[in-house]
Amino acid sequence: MASHRRPKQPSRARVTVLTVTAAAAVAFTAQSGAQAAPANPKIDEVKSKVDKLHHEAEEATEQYNLAEERRGKLQTEIGNLQDKVARGQQELNTLRDQIGSVASAQYRSGGIDPALQLFLSADPDTYLDKASAIDQLSAQQADVLTSIQAKQRTLAQQRAEATTKLADLEDVRKTLGDKKKKFQAKLAEAQKLLNTLTAAEKAKLEQQEQRASRDAGERVNLGSEAPSNGFGAAALAAADTRVGMPYASGHEGPGSFDCSGLTQWAYGKAGIDLTRTTYTQQNDGTKIGRSQLKPGDLVFFNGLQHVGLYAGNNTVLHAPYSGAYVRYESMNTLGSFQFGVRIGS
Repeated sequence: MASHRRPKQPSRARVTVLTVTAAAAVAFTAQSGAQAAPANPKIDEVKSKVDKLHHEAEEATEQYNLAEERRGKLQTEIGNLQDKVARGQQELNTLRDQIGSVASAQYRSGGIDPALQLFLSADPDTYLDKASAIDQLSAQQADVLTSIQAKQRTLAQQRAEATTKLADLEDVRKTLGDKKKKFQAKLAEAQKLLNTLTAAEKAKLEQQEQRASRDAGERVNLGSEAPSNGFGAAALAAADTRVGMPYASGHEGPGSFDCSGLTQWAYGKAGIDLTRTTYTQQNDGTKIGRSQLKPGDLVFFNGLQHVGLYAGNNTVLHAPYSGAYVRYESMNTLGSFQFGVRIGS
């Protein structure tokens, strides 16, 4: 894989003054040959706390996405069960109509002793034929009754299952609300910390974030590593077209993403349907170690809080966190590496 082209830098208007410095942000340097400016303890402290809050918000976001995925599956399952119950009820009504018709026919033809009917019959052979038909009706009635009982049991089971799933759905909806409040609270807390900075300090953080986005694209050399496979190569190429797009919690593209939304979207463009969250994407392929990574592999960090695409030369293409943009970044700045996952054979 040849050295990568320089990704387009998002315009200054798109970078909010409240964005926090990325983990990959390099220290400020003065003009060529000058010493680096001394660090600002207040900015460094705020940056550290905000980074931690963003990681916690991202974890809550992935839990929210997992609950959202569960909600969608439950709604589909409930819909299928309700369709089955409706069809089963129609079948039961038809069976009840049949048993009603048979009972009415027997009632209308009943009440006369069979021996007397035979004695009075002008055509005994015809009577015997009729008697045989009545026996057949009785057998049919028994079959219909058996079918009705079986259908009633099936309907009762399906209704009970649907009731259970509806209760599960309500629990998931509550979980969704709780998780959404959690990551929104973390982001609000981060914003509150940023608001303690002066205008000059906020401008400095903004400048650092701009430099982080620029340097993450300019300074990396992706090398010439062969991709994991055709799917990985296609997914990485698709994700590269999203460089500069904003991070947004719960978004799956094409104009904004969270971390697992980007990887799902990229592999979708490669013809592979990944699941939605970091918790489930870890099981979508084969787990591998750091030394086995090839461009296109999924890479997981900080437990299962974060995922990106390995791009080669110790570099990851990912959607970082709220306030940042899709970009290339050194793996060394992303926290604790967990494992890689290779998609496809």
